[in-house]
Amino acid sequence: MLVKLSKDPLKMFDDIWTGSQQPSTPAFKVDISEDEGAFHIEAEMPGINKEDISLGVEEDVLTIKGERKQETEEQRKDYHRIERTYGSFSRSFNLGEFIDQEQIEASFDNGVLHVTLPKTQQVRKNKEIAIK
Repeated sequence: MLVKLSKDPLKMFDDIWTGSQQPSTPAFKVDISEDEGAFHIEAEMPGINKEDISLGVEEDVLTIKGERKQETEEQRKDYHRIERTYGSFSRSFNLGEFIDQEQIEASFDNGVLHVTLPKTQQVRKNKEIAIK
């Protein structure tokens, strides 16, 4: 079940899963940065083809989905340890109201998904408050 977070700018990009639904380890790791015109997400997705990744926005929630397929071989190997995970995965992030959803862009290069989320208006970081 998806949980809608408030439009609080401090909560932007929080994972939307809460409580026991949150996996102990994220399916993939992300870096989120900001410049004056946009927010940027870089998601590490090694071993995944671009065709196996989908990206969508629904009601201010950005969802990144993917699938890592396990290769089958004719010869059976005797594994001593398997640490890589296979199957479908997704992560969702609350965008809030400061993102121009019509202008979101994404690219995939060397196992890293780059998502650019342009700002709709200048987000003020500093404000002087007059004392009355």
